[in-house]
This record gives sequence, structure tokens and C-alpha cells, in this order.
Amino acid sequence: MLYEVLHTTVPPLARALWRPTIEGIENVPATGPVLLASNHLSFADSVVIPIVAPRKVVFLAKAEYFTGSGLRGRLSKAWFEGLGMVPVDRTDTRAALNSLDVALEVLGRGEAFGIYPEGTRSRDGRLYRGRTGVAQLALTAGVPVVPVGLLGTADLQPPDATWPRRAKVTVRFGAPIDFTGRFEGLAPGRARREATDEIMAAIHALTGQELAGVYNELPAEV
Repeated sequence: MLYEVLHTTVPPLARALWRPTIEGIENVPATGPVLLASNHLSFADSVVIPIVAPRKVVFLAKAEYFTGSGLRGRLSKAWFEGLGMVPVDRTDTRAALNSLDVALEVLGRGEAFGIYPEGTRSRDGRLYRGRTGVAQLALTAGVPVVPVGLLGTADLQPPDATWPRRAKVTVRFGAPIDFTGRFEGLAPGRARREATDEIMAAIHALTGQELAGVYNELPAEV
């Protein structure tokens, strides 16, 4: 109910304010389970994609956004739940496994799940090597992957900004990638690596970012 209310009001207002350029929206299946795999430049990415996508997209969000106290805490929880986000405790040593379980549950319901194969946002604008969780989800659930390329979201909400700013944002949805039957007989680890590299190549084709060639890591203070 809350999602339906917010999604009928927030996206039109946000699109009117930010005027994002949206390309390839027809590549997002209207129904059925699907993964949306995107590059990651800003905190705002998990808001931008659900706002421009033609259907609900579930993202994971830090558990702290759902556990605050007082009016601000309740509003924060309502906002993130209304955007279709699901809390995950990043301090839990099992957070990665729990995230995969949540994603498989979402896909099992026939919904769309958003994921950032880089793991964390790029702080220098380069595109980092993809982690194989995205391929594990796609191959385990047997669902297509729609690559997503975001441009300009780092200007929309830089790390030091509390609220979004005016910025030129472009969202590009690539053609779905179907891995059905593609890796029969291949070792699981190799299959995940090849599928992930194919997904990252598709994202790179959409964004044109410089390739970092290494994995992205959280800053030491996080």
C-alpha cells in the first residue's frame, strides 16, 4: 500500500525536477523475475532506478535507515519501505549470504531485484571489477539480467551532500542477458566469473567509464 502511494506521487515529481534522460526502458520486462545490474556512483542510485523503472525494483539498504527513533526515524523507515527497499545489516558477518537469500526470495516472488556488482560505489568514477554474486543469483534463480548504466548521479548527490541537487542524469537500460543453458558442463566458479564479466562488459558499453581492472573496496573507516 505504502509503495503504491509513494510510487504514484514521488516518481512524477522527481522526474519533473531532475528531468533525467531515460534510454532503453523497453528492455525491462514488464513482468516476471529479473535482475537489474547497475554501476554504482552515488547513494542516490538506489532512488533513481526505482523512480525511472517501469516496475517496482527492490534494493537492499542499510539497516540503520529502518531503525531510527522518533519522527525522523519513522519517516526514514516509511520512505525506504515505500521505495521497496529491504534492510540488511552490513556489520553482520553473514550479511553477504543473507543478502543473497533475500534476493532469491524477491526473485522467487516474480519481482525485480536491483544489484550493484561492484559491491560499493565508485569514489573515482571508474568502473570496478564485478563480484560474482550477481551471476550466482542469475544462474541459481534462472532469471535474465538487465544491465543498467547510470551517468551523472555522482553530481546529483555527492558524498558530502545531504539532499539531492540539480544535475544532468542519464539512465540506460541494456538488452536483457539470458544465461539459460549457456554454461552446462563448466565448473560453477568459472561459470559465475564468465557471466559476471559479460554483465560488467554490458554495463561498460552503456556508461563508457574508465575500467579500474580491480575490485572496489570499502574505505578503511567504514
